Amino acid sequence: MKRSNDPIFWLLFGAGGMLSALIGATLVFVSGIGVPLALLVSRDLMRYELMLGFAQHWLGKFIVFAVIVLFLWHAALRIFHMLHDFGIHAGAGAKLICFGLPLLCTVAVAFWLLNLGF
Repeated sequence: MKRSNDPIFWLLFGAGGMLSALIGATLVFVSGIGVPLALLVSRDLMRYELMLGFAQHWLGKFIVFAVIVLFLWHAALRIFHMLHDFGIHAGAGAKLICFGLPLLCTVAVAFWLLNLGF
């Protein structure tokens, strides 16, 4: 039997889907509606100093990294399989774009978070 790397991508897809289902709507509400309109949360909740402090802490870095990266990988696999629904049968080029872009973004997010300081 030929070995496949599909389980790795399905793991990232599943983790991103679970994370987006559990906290995606909350993130949209807090950052897009709650704080700007001061609904149920204080406007000071997302001050620059607080967000910078959160992103500089090791646990904050892990959370920000996990949310961004897992959302990207979830979207990548959805787009890859959606191409088939549109009649575009995925070849090497589609795989390179659909999986190379999230890989590049993963490296970029890790680089930016590590350069943010501790």
